[in-house]
Amino acid sequence: MEKVKKRRWLRYVIVLVALAALTFIAIFIIRGVSVGTFTIFPRRSPVFTVDELNFDAGRSRVFAKSGGSVATAGTFGIQVLNADGEETLRDTFRMFTPAIIEQSGNFLAFDIGGTSVRVFNTTQVIHSIETTGQVVSATLNQNGWFTVVTQEAGAFRGTVKVYNNHGAVVYGVELGSGFPIKAILSDTGYNLAILNLADAGSRVTFYSGIDEDKEEPDYQFQLRDIVIFDIKFMRSGEILAISTESILRIDSTGEGTEIFNFRGRRLGNFAHGDGFIALNLYDYGVGYTGQIVTVNINDGTIMGEQRVHREIISMSFGYGQLAVLQSNAITFFNKNMEEYTASEEHIFAVASNRILMIGENVALATNDNSALLVRR
Repeated sequence: MEKVKKRRWLRYVIVLVALAALTFIAIFIIRGVSVGTFTIFPRRSPVFTVDELNFDAGRSRVFAKSGGSVATAGTFGIQVLNADGEETLRDTFRMFTPAIIEQSGNFLAFDIGGTSVRVFNTTQVIHSIETTGQVVSATLNQNGWFTVVTQEAGAFRGTVKVYNNHGAVVYGVELGSGFPIKAILSDTGYNLAILNLADAGSRVTFYSGIDEDKEEPDYQFQLRDIVIFDIKFMRSGEILAISTESILRIDSTGEGTEIFNFRGRRLGNFAHGDGFIALNLYDYGVGYTGQIVTVNINDGTIMGEQRVHREIISMSFGYGQLAVLQSNAITFFNKNMEEYTASEEHIFAVASNRILMIGENVALATNDNSALLVRR
């Protein structure tokens, strides 16, 4: 009788130990709990969902977002889809090299080398323009004013026209020297800056009070033997210029101050943030090895940096996050370049050629055949 009781007790102990072990293992599975440096099951990676948006605006598509809507410009025209993937606008016309930008809820699409320009919102075309010369670039400010840079036939190397929010031309500049590549307006619409490539480098020409029909610029800033390829008005009214070697700030007197230089490194991509700029800088002669740095545009201090060893295909900033598209992954960072989500296991990244932040933890990865919403 004594032996029978001992066997029963031993059986109970074995069952309890087995249940405890199974419970312990279940906790490991669910939470990825580790003991010392040993982990039975790794902690789960962040969960991603992928949905497809169906655009049919032709090839060479480029994208911009406003609120929950996404607009595209392609070889067949423009198209807007809302957050549910429903079409809210379509305008069919021919473009060969489409481009698109967004500002304060309005979009501007234009055909580089062509003649078509459209200003529109999520539901209607606001302005439809056909230029006489070939479009080089176009920009849009927050008040709905916009600029169009064209190459015209004749003696002048380029023409800049400023349109108000009613679509009327209110100012124009014809350049006899240097090739204009971009013209920008201040938020008020009264200040104009033109970037042009000169024989000996780059030039930024500034006009103040363009509603007064002035003929001569207020100043010209010249950067010899160096190419400036982008300019932008800062909140202070100064101009932020990005060259092949540095970031500069140009004040209202035409004085340029270098706030950050990256000489000895090659600039791959960049993305503007709120008060900072993200730069993808490659090391010369080492393939795609380099780093991404975020730089405060007011004082030039580095806010964060991250080493990279693959080509950066595209970068986009929005909602306090920087989305970086590489050949094998989409990675998200904050403005201090602290990585908080990666997607190296997702094969869709390989086929994408553009990334666009369209919401918090939501990016649009696109190419000519697909547009995929990637949600964390």
